[in-house]
This record gives sequence, C-alpha cells and structure tokens, in this order.
Amino acid sequence: MTTEVAGKLPPQAGSVLVITALLATIGLVMVYSATAPFALGEFVPPHFVRQLIGLAMGLGLAFVASRMTTEQWRSVALPLWGAAIVMLVLVPLIGDKVNGSRRWLTLPGLGFQFQPSEFARWATLVAVATVLAGRDQAARRASSAPLGALALAAIPAGLIFIEPDTGSTIVLLGLVAILLFVAGMPLRIFVVPAGLLGAVLAVAIARRPYVAARILAFRDPWAHADDEGFQLVQSFVAFARGGLFGLGLGDGRQKLYYLPEAHTDFVLSVLAEELGLVGVAFVIGAFAALLIAGCRIALRAHDRFNFLMAAGMTALLTVPAALNAAVVMGMVPPKGIAMPFLSYGRTSLLVSFLAVGTLVGIARREAQTKEHATAAPASWRSWSP
Repeated sequence: MTTEVAGKLPPQAGSVLVITALLATIGLVMVYSATAPFALGEFVPPHFVRQLIGLAMGLGLAFVASRMTTEQWRSVALPLWGAAIVMLVLVPLIGDKVNGSRRWLTLPGLGFQFQPSEFARWATLVAVATVLAGRDQAARRASSAPLGALALAAIPAGLIFIEPDTGSTIVLLGLVAILLFVAGMPLRIFVVPAGLLGAVLAVAIARRPYVAARILAFRDPWAHADDEGFQLVQSFVAFARGGLFGLGLGDGRQKLYYLPEAHTDFVLSVLAEELGLVGVAFVIGAFAALLIAGCRIALRAHDRFNFLMAAGMTALLTVPAALNAAVVMGMVPPKGIAMPFLSYGRTSLLVSFLAVGTLVGIARREAQTKEHATAAPASWRSWSP
C-alpha cells in the first residue's frame, strides 16, 4: 500500500473549495430569507439554525473524506453500500411518513430526519467505481464487472422506487449510467439501464396516477394552475417578478404561501425573484465551474479508481443541480430534487460535502504522485471484452 500524506492543495482542489464555499453561503442566505417570514417570534429562524448545524457537520465529513487513502476507499466501498441498503430496507418498515411517502428515518439520539436515498446515491457510486476499477487488468476485463455494477445500482434503485420515490430512482440509475459511460463501457451495456429506466417510468405512470398527472400538468401548467400545475406556475411568476436584478434580498412574495416547498426544492425560484436573472446565472455558472474543476481532477488522475471516483462525485454534485434548475424553469416534469448546497435539508448537505471532500482528497493524492498525467489514459475510455 502506498503511503499518502497531506500536501499543498492543487489549484483544482482550491477551485472546488472556493465554489463550494460560495454556494453554501448563498444557500444559508436563501434558507434564511425563505423561512424568516414564518419565524417572526423566533430570534433566529429554526430552519436556518438546522442548516447551519448541517453545514458544520458537512465540513467535518468533508475533512474526513479528503484524508482517506485510495485503499481505504476500496475497503469501505461495499460496507457503505451495504449500510445504505439496510437503511433503505428500514424505510418502509419504520420510516417517517410525510406527504404520503415514507422516505425518511429519524436517527436515534440525534433527533433529526435522514433521507437514505440521498446517501444511497453516494454509496452506490463509490461501490460501482470500486467494481469497475478492479484490482488488475484481468478483473477490469471480466464480464462480471459491468454486471456487478448494474446489480449494485438495481438493488437500491428498486428499494427507492417502492418508497415511493420515482424521481430519485431515475436520478440514481442516471448517475450510474454516466459512470459506466466514462468507464468506457460499450453501448450495448446501456441497453439494460435504459430498459430499467423505461420500466420505472412505465410502472410509475401505470400504478401511480399522480406521476401521470404531473406529466400532463408539465405539458400545460396554466391549464392545471389550481392543482398539479400550481407549483410550476408559481415558480414562473417568481422568475417573471424577479426580472434582471430581482426585487431585493428578502423582498420576494412568492415564498409567502404562494410557492410550496420554497426553501427546499424551489429555492432557486425564491433566488430568482429576489436576485433576478443575474443571481440565477451566478448560481448556474458556479455549478458549471464546479463541473469543469471536477472533470479536470478526474482527467488528471493516473489511477483508474480515482478517475472513476472523481467522475462520479462530479456527476453527483452537478446532475441534481441541473435537474433542479430544469424543474423550476419548467423544462422537465416537476419532481422533488434538491439543489445541492442551496436547498434546505441536512441529508443533501451532508452528502454534497462528502462528495466535495472525496474530490479534494483525490486531487491532493494525485498531486503527490511523481508522474503526473494530463489526461486519462486512452485505455480507460475503451472497454475490451
């Protein structure tokens, strides 16, 4: 095992930390703005305090993740995945029921709810990266590697689907498909993930009427402004009211009972109303910069496992952000996907910081190697059956 010691952070890791700090700060401000009107009798809005505590916990997790070695990640990958599966199994049995779905567990002694599906995304990507990387060239070429990766994704996806949480199921399968693609899998491998996604959508539409209703409302939200299209219409109003520069921080009105879930899934709509197109462009630009920094860390990795881990963590941070922005702008059907760092929710915040810590750790370890690679070896992008 190679000894890996701390060193000076490379520029890519510094960029990730700066962008994370900016997004987390914006998130704290927007959570305060969205919840303060409902906590007039409080010295500080309780949601803001909880988000601040989550931020402190996330920083601790990020620090631990950044100090772990490659071998340590390999050794804990499958146990972490197993822990995620256990939590997902417990959700329908003892989970807290909110809005008709059981998606949360109350952690004993800590007193706050935890959403296992968020943790399962991260743990599954770590496990899939471990399987795809293999210990040697023979293991990577074995046909069992892609099959094992698909099994690691299918089990948590199935458990999340029965919660029910159709959107998180699709996101998890999509993230694994991205990891398979960057690992160099042939296109025929994607027949199974595509089939799973199609089956999930078909079953959801057939067995869950609200899914079909959301899709119909998405096609013409104004015709359903009093029911399924209400949230999307109110989001449109928030964007329209914000204009170019916004109404001013704290001066938004859509968060006052008009826009449901204003501090969670639709926090970007609140930001659009108060900070305008300029604020939205800044947030989207920050995530674009995070995507570039994460890709640069991945492409500079000389170790296949680090390459796949960096790619997976980058996707984990940026794909949900893109989906959340697309939802609030009416580009895809509404679904509860949190905006990393901005949306209220400690589980999302903790998982996002875990991904950041993992990225920073990879960049730090790769910077210490004697031979630096400027791009991923061609063999990583090809798969020889």
